[in-house]
Amino acid sequence: MKKIVSNSEIFKEGDVYSINLNNHIKVAVLGAGYWGRNLVRCFAEIGALHVICDQNQAVLENFKKKYPDKKLTPSYHDVLNDPEIDAVIIATPAENHYSHAREGLLAGKHIFVEKPLSLIVTEAREIVELAESKKRVLMVGHVLRYHNAVIRLKELIDHGELGKIQYVYSNRLNIGKIRAEENILWSFAPHDISVVLYLLNEFPQCLSCTGGNYLQPSIADVTLTSLNFLSGVRAHIFVSWLHPFKEQKLVVVGDKKMAVFDDVSEQKLLLYPHSIQWLNRIPVASKAEAEVVPLNLEEPLKAECRHFLECVEKGLTPNTDGYESLRVLQILQASQESLNRNGETIWSAQSSKLKAQRGLQKTSSLELPALSYFVHESSYIDDGVEIGSGTKIWHFSHILKGSSIGKNCRIGQNVVIGPNITIGNGCKIQNNVSIYEGVTLEDKVFCGPSMVFTNVFNPRCAIPRMNELKITLVKKGATIGANATVICGHTIGRYAFIGAGAVVTKDVPDYALAVGNPARIAGWMCQCGTKLTFAQTSDVEKARCHRCGMRYVKRGNVVEKTHLNKPK
Repeated sequence: MKKIVSNSEIFKEGDVYSINLNNHIKVAVLGAGYWGRNLVRCFAEIGALHVICDQNQAVLENFKKKYPDKKLTPSYHDVLNDPEIDAVIIATPAENHYSHAREGLLAGKHIFVEKPLSLIVTEAREIVELAESKKRVLMVGHVLRYHNAVIRLKELIDHGELGKIQYVYSNRLNIGKIRAEENILWSFAPHDISVVLYLLNEFPQCLSCTGGNYLQPSIADVTLTSLNFLSGVRAHIFVSWLHPFKEQKLVVVGDKKMAVFDDVSEQKLLLYPHSIQWLNRIPVASKAEAEVVPLNLEEPLKAECRHFLECVEKGLTPNTDGYESLRVLQILQASQESLNRNGETIWSAQSSKLKAQRGLQKTSSLELPALSYFVHESSYIDDGVEIGSGTKIWHFSHILKGSSIGKNCRIGQNVVIGPNITIGNGCKIQNNVSIYEGVTLEDKVFCGPSMVFTNVFNPRCAIPRMNELKITLVKKGATIGANATVICGHTIGRYAFIGAGAVVTKDVPDYALAVGNPARIAGWMCQCGTKLTFAQTSDVEKARCHRCGMRYVKRGNVVEKTHLNKPK
């Protein structure tokens, strides 16, 4: 076997999954049994473990010998009322994940919950929304996403090393551990579904699932899920706890190379540069020697635990956040529906809508067509649109082709965006706003209800003027009030504030408060949205926000934050 030469893309010590934290975060592990004991060990080795909670007194007694300096309790109530605990690690049976995560969030704790987040999609969505409202980190334990072989495989795919991806299949097979509260699909398949979605960055167009119940009448022991993607890729996920030996293997077939991730083998990731030669119009396989991909193999579970602590400490969004878990749950729920219907094909919501428009037979559907974002079923997203994770698009909106919307945006009802519009991260666009070609919004722009952007200066119905579009730029943090109008061809500065009903007919400088028709500068606004009062000092005017303490200087109509705000 050949070895691929190591390069800068390979994960090294010091990367995000091997960060050494200061261990300011204190965690409690809830459920220290079959899998929870591994989490206890990892968080203890990292230095973040503070409390072990389990109803089984024998389990606690065992841990008392191993970790005599840690608090032990059978009471989750005691954990939630402990002010020293920053986060709860939930490793209880899957049927309890929803209730335990909900109680933890209501108590103000950050939450790491083992997969699945819940056995019901609506409950999982409630937890995601609760975490957002409480401003707490919610992470779900899809541990393979933190395996360096999977991370490296994703890099190889994204950089075109395998060529066009054609087919993916995954086997997760073993003898036991057999469960009573969840079947093999819900127990084993979440790992593989999460990895397939991660590698392809695509939600399936349709799926089907078959299986068999051999040990218990209502619990599947073996399932095979087939996923079809709009790009043409197909994936199969085969899981079983009735297999004579352990196998955890993922194969990705591209038109240049094939990759094999074998978690049971010492050589975790191999590339096979096989090719297909056409001889006399007949395809003939030309085999090549396997290439070993070098890896830095930190324990994936420990890397996952480190990542959670880093997200809590730095306020980051986890790689396996609640939205990622929702996508996995949607596929699990649809697979279960297909399994219950003897392998009936389940279509995505988008594909079902298209079938209905064409007068075809109505079918069951996956709940959402989204990847890491939410789109209400009454809204339309054209092909060729990019939408960032965490973004929500509500009722009766339309995003036209060529448009790009950043992460964590909120798009209200009856909004039209596009074509070819760029919207930054964290923007809020309220109801009844249309953003047409020629307008660009930078990060954290607020567009109030029914405000208007124009894109042609002198429109006539009978005279096409789309080649005369004038560019409008709204810079970072700007606010545009309700019913305001922005005439095209102008720039609204950083953190500027356009009053309700104002008509903007010229450029608005950074931090300016503009009101009236036509809009005029009526004052200056802090980055936090508080009006500033400037006082003359030598050749400049100075102001300090009475709410947040931010300092500014003004020279004419140019306002800047002062260097005094910068940390020493």
